[in-house]
Amino acid sequence: MTAFAVLMPLYHGDAAAFLAQGLDSLFEGQELHPSQVVLVQDGPVGSDLAAVVADWANRPEVTVVRLATNQGISAALNAGLAVCRHPIVARADADDLTLPGRFAAQVPMVAGGLDLVGGAMLELAEAAPAAKRQAAGDGIVRQYPLTQGEIERFARLHNPFAHPTVVFRTSLVKQAGGYPPLNGFEDYLLWARLLQAGAKVANTDQVVVAYRVSRAAYARRGGLKTALSEVKLQRTFKAMGFTSRRQAVLGTLLRVGFELAPVGWRQRPLRRALRAGNFGTTKSAL
Repeated sequence: MTAFAVLMPLYHGDAAAFLAQGLDSLFEGQELHPSQVVLVQDGPVGSDLAAVVADWANRPEVTVVRLATNQGISAALNAGLAVCRHPIVARADADDLTLPGRFAAQVPMVAGGLDLVGGAMLELAEAAPAAKRQAAGDGIVRQYPLTQGEIERFARLHNPFAHPTVVFRTSLVKQAGGYPPLNGFEDYLLWARLLQAGAKVANTDQVVVAYRVSRAAYARRGGLKTALSEVKLQRTFKAMGFTSRRQAVLGTLLRVGFELAPVGWRQRPLRRALRAGNFGTTKSAL
């Protein structure tokens, strides 16, 4: 069996019940089980979250990293990456569910020679009983471009991977410097660096994660702070030669305009695009 680690950050804003369900889903219904689960506690948390972390810390496959202060997701992921003991890492978020068969589908793809593999993601209302809705085919599925060429083209204007779905080769991410300090876009910038370094990539069309989304989640996808980070991201892409001047300008106009729009406006067109199946290789609401 291929040994791999799961890297999961958490912070005070996460729900204890969702964290417990997410951790259970790493094992329940999985043909391949992680050899290590790295939980990164990003700063102090409440008693309910602390109790879940303490319970899982007693398990031999679990490594807990506790940061004294909340440092943001980039720092948390890099702290966790530093203690991952295995050549392959799967990302997971504290409030999402890993769906049955995920690791059996993705881990062999990386073990077989790919460097980074993502997948499709089921988007559900935050309070939904995700396992039941997924089994019934409910929810909205985000699909992403599948092949190397499609991903490379798509990446110039859109993030080509759903971060909670990715599995990657540990050594390559470390060679790229880990997650850059651009919270909100740390994953997109890392993928760009990996693509420039010649990484072999793919997405599977299998739905591998159930992602809980709420109005607050749509709010986090926009706002002035996000827009300013977007401008910095696009300038970085241009400076590193990942995008042309035209692509950088177009990406800035499209994405910043979307991010500065009211929350309700962002939510409606994004969900319409997802229902229409336009998130993938040719069109995107982002």
